[in-house]
Amino acid sequence: MSDYGYIVDSHCHLNYKGLVEEQGAVIQRARDAGVGCMLAINTKLKEYSEIIDIVENHADVFGTVGIHPHEAENEPDVALDALLSRADHPKIVGIGETGLDYFYDNAPRYMQKVNFRAHIAAARETGLPVIVHTRDADKDCVSIIEDEMEKGAFTGVIHCFTASQFLADSVLKMGFYISISGIATFKNAKELQETVKTIPENRLLVETDAPFLAPVPHRGKTCEPAFVMDTARFVAQLRGTEFERLQQTTTENFYRLFNKVTLPAAEVTA
Repeated sequence: MSDYGYIVDSHCHLNYKGLVEEQGAVIQRARDAGVGCMLAINTKLKEYSEIIDIVENHADVFGTVGIHPHEAENEPDVALDALLSRADHPKIVGIGETGLDYFYDNAPRYMQKVNFRAHIAAARETGLPVIVHTRDADKDCVSIIEDEMEKGAFTGVIHCFTASQFLADSVLKMGFYISISGIATFKNAKELQETVKTIPENRLLVETDAPFLAPVPHRGKTCEPAFVMDTARFVAQLRGTEFERLQQTTTENFYRLFNKVTLPAAEVTA
């Protein structure tokens, strides 16, 4: 077992307003806080080049390729080849984020479903995990994952989990991971907090979704990857475990799921 001694922010948007203006400083503050790796998430293919620029300039930042469900109508003709060709880059380690958002319904639901299935196909073909966004769409999300799983195995993570125990139990049975954001620290997140307690230790990730959803005690501020430490400390306390153990297990889980990530040898103390 490797003793990492740091934590991973498994989902952030370093090219978004609020972070991009001082991107280098944001990344350095994360390092200084104890964040050893960050995953920069792609939400529009037209912004893929921004992700590539970030990952090629920072050894500890990796990226994904994908189209957010909000963008399913704006980028409706996503072809499998468009995802596969971009996933060839050595530092693109995941597919997404994709999924279903019935809360905002920024794109027609049938287009969201088509988009979701295209990303799953890319995940299956590449062997990379799919990063799933789901909001107010638990039954359809589970149904699509179950249906696609029958066509061939793939893996993935439900990011920024805020859904039901039903969704958690369903995706865990199918081998998925669940990632917890700063929302879990909010006072009104009691139901979510109870679900967080039930997630198996070996399937748990933590994230910021920066620049959104700053955890307590940073509410009202622009969220940064450094703040994943606050979420992790809260989750550790909630689950009755030591922070160091949660830091270690969530980092191991990240590298198990995102197994294309190449660790700098100096970061592994074995």
